[in-house]
Amino acid sequence: MNRPIPLARGASARGALARGALALSLSLVFPAAALASPGAHGPNGEHLDAPGATVNASGLARLPDGSVNVPVAAQRRMEIRTRFAEESEAAVTVELSGRVVMDPNAGGRVQPMYAGRIEPGPKGLPLAGQGVRAGEVLAWLRYQPEPFALAEQQALLVEVRNNRALAEQRLSRLQGLAGTVPRKEIDAARAELESLQARERRMGGALQGREALKAPMDGVIARAEVVAGQVVEARDILYEVVDPARVLIEATVADPALAAKVESARVVEAPAVALQLVGSARSLRDGVLPLTFRGVAKEEGANTPGAGKAAPALPLAVGQPVTVVAALAERTRGFVLPAEAVVRNPANEPIVWIKSGAERYIPQPVQYRPLDASRVVITHGLGADNRVVVQGAPLIAQIR
Repeated sequence: MNRPIPLARGASARGALARGALALSLSLVFPAAALASPGAHGPNGEHLDAPGATVNASGLARLPDGSVNVPVAAQRRMEIRTRFAEESEAAVTVELSGRVVMDPNAGGRVQPMYAGRIEPGPKGLPLAGQGVRAGEVLAWLRYQPEPFALAEQQALLVEVRNNRALAEQRLSRLQGLAGTVPRKEIDAARAELESLQARERRMGGALQGREALKAPMDGVIARAEVVAGQVVEARDILYEVVDPARVLIEATVADPALAAKVESARVVEAPAVALQLVGSARSLRDGVLPLTFRGVAKEEGANTPGAGKAAPALPLAVGQPVTVVAALAERTRGFVLPAEAVVRNPANEPIVWIKSGAERYIPQPVQYRPLDASRVVITHGLGADNRVVVQGAPLIAQIR
């Protein structure tokens, strides 16, 4: 009886070798498909790789389909970090144009009441950024009248001095006749002399005196507009004193109902500053409605020991234009990512980079909204299995 067993064994061995060779050849021909990760799919399940796209680049390179090849060693040097996007609920936000303004209860101005010449104070003229105390003399203002007015005032002073000398002589004569003249005449002469003496002192002091320009509060000189010998006019702003830990941010909106929806706010230029809504105006200004926020330090140091110490200075300057991101009570679903994950492509469209292999990154156009000063929420363009670059995206975008 025939025994075909050795032949079957030989055929099975040859078939296994053939299947292994076929699998090896497929892995060599289609490395992109072999390296494709779940992050290579779009929000609706579509594959993000271009049809027929193959990866044959070595080193840093931008491929014809727009993707980028980044070797593992370069990824370490560029400190590229990725993570899987997770869909969640986030607050609806709006961006508002704002400006830092002085808190009227924590700032003040120094203005002269009349024209004059500036003279340095006891410690010299203060500079911008210098700390001052309430009541401290910042400078002296010496009255400088016009020549004709000065001549008229000097002539009037001479007249008062002459009248005072005559009053002294009259009082002296009456006191010598104390027993022959009524007492009331002596008292009247003494009162007239005292009046002329007080008038002479005041007029002489007005011509030769000076006014002390004092700090209205404790704080820092935010603005200094004087030098020694400068002639200033009445109501000129010479100094502005502010408390750097207490500032206000004034944002503008076109919708009067928006103020009632604001839950929290942040300043893009100063992520360490939180904003508290003080209120909204009830009168339009230049077609918009001002919203007033109070800038405070973040909550990290609010409940720490020693909280009674002076509040730290905020990294904001009076007059600085800022962008306010206000979070509303409404909610939207999306993918919360760091703001640096969103970059621009050559067409100036917002994109994120999705990792589709060990060394390959695909640009994906997205729609997003700012969430706060350091985060954004992606509303369109991402899927739940996308592995998104959250650190180093601007460096990948620069690869050509």
